Amino acid sequence: MPDDFLRQLLQTPGTSGTEQQIQSVVRNFVSQFADQVTTDVHGSVHAVINPTGARTILLDAHCDQIGLIVRHIDSHGFLRVNPVGGWDLQILLGQRMLVHTATGPIAGVIARKPIHLLDPDERKSVPKMKDLWIDIGSASEAETRSLVRIGDSVTPEPCLRELRNGRLAGVAMDDRTGIWVIMQALRQIAAAAPSCRVVAVSAVQEEIGLRGATTSAFAVAPDVAIAVDVTHATDCPGIDQNEFGRIEIGRGPVIVRGANASPIVVDLLTTQAAARNIPFQINALGYPASNDAAAIQIARAGCATGLVTIPNRYMHSPVELVAESDLHHAADLIAAFCLAMTPELSLIPS
Repeated sequence: MPDDFLRQLLQTPGTSGTEQQIQSVVRNFVSQFADQVTTDVHGSVHAVINPTGARTILLDAHCDQIGLIVRHIDSHGFLRVNPVGGWDLQILLGQRMLVHTATGPIAGVIARKPIHLLDPDERKSVPKMKDLWIDIGSASEAETRSLVRIGDSVTPEPCLRELRNGRLAGVAMDDRTGIWVIMQALRQIAAAAPSCRVVAVSAVQEEIGLRGATTSAFAVAPDVAIAVDVTHATDCPGIDQNEFGRIEIGRGPVIVRGANASPIVVDLLTTQAAARNIPFQINALGYPASNDAAAIQIARAGCATGLVTIPNRYMHSPVELVAESDLHHAADLIAAFCLAMTPELSLIPS
């Protein structure tokens, strides 16, 4: 059963560039045990354990979710929007939405013409963003403009549904589950005696270009780092495991091997997992990941970087699905990694 922190993370909105509300949730949680908690000018939250440690470990996950931004209010009072992050537009049709205004969220729905009024070609085609609108029930353009400003953010209505076998489905598993993992790992580290300085970063604006990780990695100047994000589970229909590998929900976090992962970090992660009977899976990438690990690895003069991911079905949809056990195992693994890291361990591949 998800704890209060995870519930708050999944039910609090925050698209790229509007992460203030979700970062307040993060700060309130980590302030209970971190030695230092700061927020940079970009909006990323840095929580530090053992500030005088001899070597610095960065733990990263991103707090922003994909969403929409209000671009225009038309003459009938409907909202026209642009995407924030990558959407499959077919997923958006018929969704219940929240428009986040200066006076609070306003309920709306996103739609297009009914199927009865679509011509045969329209029925066969994927709609464009310009074909969609959000209806908040306004009777006029003036009414909408009295409530909504250009630039207000829009998200699907938050939800968290508990399914069978410890599966959780809902909005923003990408990457609020990663935030939960690194902050729970940090709490375990705080209760132990780490030899290293450990900085857990709730990074902003990953979905529009790894921006928070880029600035935070420069500021923290880590020797070693682990980025935590979701990855595509391939144990559902329509995904070719011959192409994408076998990644299964509930079989443990995924340790990534390849060009974006230091072999030394990978070895220490797998060693600690085996020593503690923590289940894990391996995935391979022959190119930089499309997440914060890519930016962190090349920060400053370079950083020995690892990537631990959470299997996720239906990514970038309002019904993303994860296994709660994978989150707990990922937090345990990352805490064990940080406590096993010593100043003497060489990070130079040889």
